[in-house]
Amino acid sequence: MKIKRSKNKEIKVTKTMIIRAVASSTAIETGQPIPVIEAKLKAGSTKFRHLVLAP
Repeated sequence: MKIKRSKNKEIKVTKTMIIRAVASSTAIETGQPIPVIEAKLKAGSTKFRHLVLAP
């Protein structure tokens, strides 16, 4: 069964989506729960606050 998707629809990637993807990937590798990793990522670090993601 193939899933058909519209090619005209753009998906905006949000910071929340990136955090969830990184957390789930890290959880698979480390065995830690996703919510714990998400909380750590959302808490952030002041070390690299001045850096932003490229558009």
